[in-house]
Amino acid sequence: MTAPSSTLSGWTATPFTAAGMTYDVYAKSPAGGGPGVVVIPEVPGMSPEVLGFADHLVEAGFSVAIPSLFGTPGKPVSGFYTFSTIAKLCVSKEMKAFAANSERPISKFLRALAADLNARTTGPGVGVVGMCFTGGFALATAVHESVLAAVMSQPSVPLPLGDARRIDIGLSPAEKSTVVERTGNGLCLMGLKFSEDKAVAPARFAAYADTFGDAIELVVLDSSAGNPDGYKSSAHSVLTGEVRETPPNSAYATREKVVAFLRKSLAGQVRE
Repeated sequence: MTAPSSTLSGWTATPFTAAGMTYDVYAKSPAGGGPGVVVIPEVPGMSPEVLGFADHLVEAGFSVAIPSLFGTPGKPVSGFYTFSTIAKLCVSKEMKAFAANSERPISKFLRALAADLNARTTGPGVGVVGMCFTGGFALATAVHESVLAAVMSQPSVPLPLGDARRIDIGLSPAEKSTVVERTGNGLCLMGLKFSEDKAVAPARFAAYADTFGDAIELVVLDSSAGNPDGYKSSAHSVLTGEVRETPPNSAYATREKVVAFLRKSLAGQVRE
């Protein structure tokens, strides 16, 4: 079996400008609308698997916005496509892939997008899901008061080269202080990773726990040798590439846990 996937059918692209940056944002809502969720794509971009996850959220009752920050929307994943996208992102001034204890310019764009989505949807606030290269961007977006829930799936930036970067949670000191304060006022956080994923050091999840305590739920899926779901040690994409619906595996269960987390965090404004 393969991971759930989808196409661009039904998604409407509109340019969005903030913080001196312009990107196309793809939007889709269920009948009758629903609270907003920003889905920040993983490398190499808005792949069929990312669209599959996003469509699943729409089916669950959320109004979803996907900023196309890199790659070609709808293009399937391949080795060369992934490598070439990473090479570009590593030198991007907006992403600052290697910077520790630093605010990333793209975070300002994403906060503006979250605020805009919140103004146009039915919930009391919005959720943000980041994956892989963008996992930590969800946490940085949660600086803004419109964000009530942030999910960091396999958060790999800053890229884990050296001890300082492995433990870094992707925020500047000021951003970190704001997010910690917000967790005392209703902001909910979730982190996801596979146990053997070398792109996300255990030290980063330990830093999440030390920083946010009970305000963050950390989910680590077993990808060690002989694991019951048969994941390879290289398993990485918790919410997309590793999900199997028939029979359902632990990545599938985690995807459903994320849906429940967003539903609860957004004050039950989504249909069951």
